[in-house]
Amino acid sequence: MFSPNTAEVALFFDRPDSGERAVLVHLNLASESEREDPREFEELVLSAGGDPAAFVMGSRVTPHPRTFVGSGKLEEIRDQVNLHEAEIVMFNHALSPSQERNLEAELECRVLDRTGLILDIFAQRARTHEGNLQVELAQLQHMSTRLVRGWTHLERQKGGIGLRGPGETQLETDRRLLRARIKTIQARLVKVHKQRDQGRRSRRRAEIPTVSLVGYTNAGKSTLFNRVTGAGVYVADQLFATLDPTLRRLELENVGPIVLADTVGFIAHLPHKLVEAFKATLEETLSADLLLHVIDAATGEREDNMFQVQDVLAEIGAEDIPQLQVFNKVDLLEQAPRIDRNEHGLPERVWLSAATGAGSELLLQAISELVGEDMVSEELHLEPDQGGLRAALYRLGAVENEDYGDDGVAHLSVRLPRADWNRLMKKGPEPLF
Repeated sequence: MFSPNTAEVALFFDRPDSGERAVLVHLNLASESEREDPREFEELVLSAGGDPAAFVMGSRVTPHPRTFVGSGKLEEIRDQVNLHEAEIVMFNHALSPSQERNLEAELECRVLDRTGLILDIFAQRARTHEGNLQVELAQLQHMSTRLVRGWTHLERQKGGIGLRGPGETQLETDRRLLRARIKTIQARLVKVHKQRDQGRRSRRRAEIPTVSLVGYTNAGKSTLFNRVTGAGVYVADQLFATLDPTLRRLELENVGPIVLADTVGFIAHLPHKLVEAFKATLEETLSADLLLHVIDAATGEREDNMFQVQDVLAEIGAEDIPQLQVFNKVDLLEQAPRIDRNEHGLPERVWLSAATGAGSELLLQAISELVGEDMVSEELHLEPDQGGLRAALYRLGAVENEDYGDDGVAHLSVRLPRADWNRLMKKGPEPLF
């Protein structure tokens, strides 16, 4: 194990054969109430296609206002950059634009902070038109505060003969183009939002419940999604393998159709600008009737990851939506799949393995119980003149059994959502019980 005061430590993961050589920097700051995880940071770098060559660590009370790290640590980072011929230095922290600029001047290579790294991963993972728009918006908003960095060579010369002001003019031009592009993307995302909202309204009118998968990145959401729907969504053992939401219709016994949504994974201290940019995607979570909180049961950071997910759910206003906890990867714990129930007998936790499929039928059973909690089961006796009601029940797929008496009365066993039941009760003659 590493010590937080160690200047350079062994890397936690095997290095890939290719990628940009990077020096990673992580400080334990006394001023930080919640510290970032250096292991997770290295996973992020690997997910982005980086080649971590060295990991420089240290401790400070507060960040240095100019370079984030002190002069001694800055010298250590410079030595590692030169030793490994690194092309980039990545910080496991949020840097201010001026700190990023000053560090690049001191280290003479590119510097990227945690937010920029996550944005880069998102840019690689986006597949849909909407996903690309959301990533570009977040990147442009992040870049807009850092534009000056690319034009310092002109700014330094702007007092020279024949060079007065070109850097400033170019900078203003870039800022204006950025603002225009941001406005265009925001307008397009509003259109996408309306289209998504229309789809959600259609599902609500059809009374089709929506179940949304949420959880920490790399918890196994997409593997579970593929397991129960057969969707073939891209799966990889890396952070943020899924970025764009995927929806599939699923038939549940005794409930009927539901819509299952696979969404982007959460991460500790998800940058606020990303939450804002991905609001359209996260609204699939907001409109859900049930959240499946997928948890990597085998990781040592399980409790902390669960807390981080709840934190993001609170930030987007989804903390009050009913949840079913899904503890995934029980095959690594050598535990048997099971359902844990609350004092009312309702499922509150399912233990399963999405990779092997063990326990997936228990998950469907638990979803059916929770989504179907507001279902009506009745024995109906319909007169011959109530054929319209009988046909409506069949159209809804609510009839479980039917037989006829000698008097021509139809005896039906039905099960359907209460909303459908109430709507039927407002129409025509009442059924006989």
